[in-house]
Amino acid sequence: MNYENYDPSFPDQPVVDLYLPVWANLPAFWSKPAFIWAEDGSNGATKNSAITYAQLNESVQSISTQLLLQFRRGDTVVILCSPGLELVEVIFGCQRAGLLCIPMFPPDPSFIKENYHHLVRVLSQTKPKAAIAHHDYIARVQQYISLSSDNHKLAEMLQKLTWISTSDIKDKKVSSNMVSLPYNGCRPNEVFLIQYTSGATGIPKPVLVTAGAAAHNVRVARKAYDLHPNSVIVSWLPQYHDCGLQFLLLTIISGATSVLTSPAAFVNRPRLWLELISESKATCTPVPSFSLPLVVKRGGVDKGTQPISLWSLKNLIIINEPIYRASVDEFVEVFKPFGLNPSCISPSYGLAENCTFVSTAWRGNCGNIASFPHIPSHNKLLPCARLASQHEEVEDMDIIVVNEDTHEPVEDGIEGEIWVSSPSNCSGFLDHPSLTREIFQARLRNKVSRCFVRTGDRGIIKGEERFLYVTGRCSDVIKLPNNEEIHPHYIETAAQNSCQKLLRGGCLAAFEMSGTIVLVAEMQRNEKDVKVLKQIYERVKKFVLKEEKVEIGLMVLVKSGSVPKTTSGKIQRWAAKDMLIRGNVSRVMEMQFGDNNGRLFLSSSEVIGKANKEKGQGRIRVVAKGKDQEISLALSSNPNRPQLLSLL
Repeated sequence: MNYENYDPSFPDQPVVDLYLPVWANLPAFWSKPAFIWAEDGSNGATKNSAITYAQLNESVQSISTQLLLQFRRGDTVVILCSPGLELVEVIFGCQRAGLLCIPMFPPDPSFIKENYHHLVRVLSQTKPKAAIAHHDYIARVQQYISLSSDNHKLAEMLQKLTWISTSDIKDKKVSSNMVSLPYNGCRPNEVFLIQYTSGATGIPKPVLVTAGAAAHNVRVARKAYDLHPNSVIVSWLPQYHDCGLQFLLLTIISGATSVLTSPAAFVNRPRLWLELISESKATCTPVPSFSLPLVVKRGGVDKGTQPISLWSLKNLIIINEPIYRASVDEFVEVFKPFGLNPSCISPSYGLAENCTFVSTAWRGNCGNIASFPHIPSHNKLLPCARLASQHEEVEDMDIIVVNEDTHEPVEDGIEGEIWVSSPSNCSGFLDHPSLTREIFQARLRNKVSRCFVRTGDRGIIKGEERFLYVTGRCSDVIKLPNNEEIHPHYIETAAQNSCQKLLRGGCLAAFEMSGTIVLVAEMQRNEKDVKVLKQIYERVKKFVLKEEKVEIGLMVLVKSGSVPKTTSGKIQRWAAKDMLIRGNVSRVMEMQFGDNNGRLFLSSSEVIGKANKEKGQGRIRVVAKGKDQEISLALSSNPNRPQLLSLL
């Protein structure tokens, strides 16, 4: 493997864990915090706890030693620790022990809220030998096992696991003989992590990540964002996968300091993110694109006691494509008076199948290369990457746009599927050989080429600077009657903009069903006035037609928390469609529209009934009909996910 030798004084290591003792043995790092955990208090004050590089290295060595007393290298363990420093220690401890780990958010151990489905998926697919968790969590799981009478399958799965308490593997002294032994952790070609896909376009699938691919990925990201020991990172992203996990690894290879907090803390009080940046003088922070309008709306800049100062930021990394320029412009305009430099805006692109990071459109102060706000937009979107031209040095991250049907590269300016080839590419899906060949071993037609990963994302390359715009997902594209295509996020954005005070931003799902465009939208409040609800429908219909030249055939208003999302805030349109077909959404009201010629679309019962007939599902009852439109009123009470985490 070729390394870029970003810092000649500290040669690149083949796996991320080997960077940790390098920093820990330097006197300047003995007291330097590697990670700081910020807990938001009830009065708005944060309580911080920290772990230095020396302490982290010692804890990781202790954990790996204790784990190897019970398990063999290569054994699989699931990590069920709550967000925090302990989770970080266990993740690195497993890597040093040579174990294959699956970090995941621990579901409530009562298992009564139907929040355990992903745990069942993980246990059945990865077949771990053990689970690592806090001793209190383990006690509640054991209680569930002893009392369980409803879910025998889950209880049996949990009982088969060896349960390891974090207190039993942490903070135990390691003999000097153990410290001096040769490194026996994960090797570059060994799988050290199973990272599930987001679930944005289908059921989450287990991706096999080798230690070498992960190390390469964060080295490329470190160089792209110019991170170093003086960098300070603030992150509230989930630490279990994707970008949140990547920034744990990125912190260690950069010798930086990361200030971490939980996603729930951010959603509960978005101003916390701004306060942590200000207090720590952060230079870098990654956030999903949906968080920018959320902070503008609920940031409470004028309500807190701690002043907001964003002058230190060099990289405001925006993830979760597509990235709308308007929301970024609004955020910059609001926070420029607080020291935010527009040139720090770093639109970026990544996916689990490439460990996470792929590229960024940000290039700092590199000569004539445009930076925000001078980066050009395409169809309301900002670019997520910038590709090398023929006259520039080609990096080992090869990104191309390909015709989905012919598997041939398309010319710049033509939309197609994004393919990525690099040493960061993951090995494939666990126990999915045919899908692994299709997704991870794609090759260009009639051309000798290396293997590419098919991202499933649509994109287009434009301009002399070859900016890459991620326009949507291949499986979500809606085909219109005139044979044109539209990405559903355009419909969703136009609809939300038409009723910003009544519809929840980022909580709408548009899709095609039985030849009809369907829109499912969450209400901001529990509105029961039928006149107000009808006004929402009419306003949405007119605005979407005006902005996107698209007719909505059926619109369903649902209660807050009803539109399914991934843990990183991506809309699961496939799941929303399935829930609608099955009748499992918390409807407030639904309406069918007619077109401009007076012809009625299929009624809602016909639309859904036709889809049900194809799938063999049930039917939906229609309550009332109007002359040229149909209204169904159904006030149910069971949202499908917790309201607090509806944006995560």
